[in-house]
Amino acid sequence: MPYIPPEIVKKAEEMDLLTYLQNYEPDELVKIGNGTYTTKTHDSMRISNGLWNWFSEGIGGKNAVSYLMKVKKYSFLEAIQTIIGNINVKQPVIYKEEKQENIVLVLPTKSNNCDRAKRYLMSRGIAPEIIKECIENDLIYESEPNHNVVFIGVDDEKCPKYAFYRGTNDTRFMGESKGSDKAYTFRLKAKTESNRVHLFESAIDLLSYATLLKMKNIDWHRENMISLAGVNSPSKTSENNKIPIAIKEFLEKNPNINEIHLHLDNDEVGRNASIALQETLSKSYKVLDRPAPLGKDCNDYLRYMLGIKKLNKTAKEKVCEVAR
Repeated sequence: MPYIPPEIVKKAEEMDLLTYLQNYEPDELVKIGNGTYTTKTHDSMRISNGLWNWFSEGIGGKNAVSYLMKVKKYSFLEAIQTIIGNINVKQPVIYKEEKQENIVLVLPTKSNNCDRAKRYLMSRGIAPEIIKECIENDLIYESEPNHNVVFIGVDDEKCPKYAFYRGTNDTRFMGESKGSDKAYTFRLKAKTESNRVHLFESAIDLLSYATLLKMKNIDWHRENMISLAGVNSPSKTSENNKIPIAIKEFLEKNPNINEIHLHLDNDEVGRNASIALQETLSKSYKVLDRPAPLGKDCNDYLRYMLGIKKLNKTAKEKVCEVAR
């Protein structure tokens, strides 16, 4: 492999994906909201706040190098050479986003019933009572005509500010609705005062954890639970790792919180994100790493416990770590 000077690698890695696409592949970029973009090739990809996330594939990153390697399957050398080659031809222009007020959330059309959404969620092991309550509170519904399940995030006045949809079939079709504000991702707030909050990568994992609590006769209404709508690989230097806006907003509005439970995935991205959040948040809060004791995530573990997924005897004896 040809030698690449460290300063060249650093320069390439400093370029975020939005800047790269705006300058060198502008026809591939599609704006879908205030500071949020997708691509023509992959409409389930979201690019915002210097990060990118390809929801349908469950991968993401923070720069153009990671995009070229993970999405376009370039080698590390090819990714670096592509970016530096473009820079040598044309210095990138940094486009500043104009601040827009009154961003309107475009919600998917609601179906007359939620039958398919209910069946899908129950197939993932979610307790029917929890599904019913979320539907009655307008936090979950089924869309028309595609029959996706839609998870709604609301503000303090219970006004929809965020919507995440996913297919109810075997595909991994998913994405965020245009105009979604990530400060208000899907969440279940405690009905009594609680000093802790639980963080998850997805709405399905959040609902799975609530179901696990219910299975242990623990009142899930007493817990604050927030879906982060995915996480990205953190940078190698912790000082550059930002707190996701969803939890940042929640903590600012709930100063009584002093304990944070992390239930992120048992994969490389989830584990690295958990370590980064522990380093960042532990300065002000008690942070506990609580991944699923078995499987990739909380939903995997729930399905193991329910017998939906095969489980060996040793795994059956494990106990899910739930709230006190």
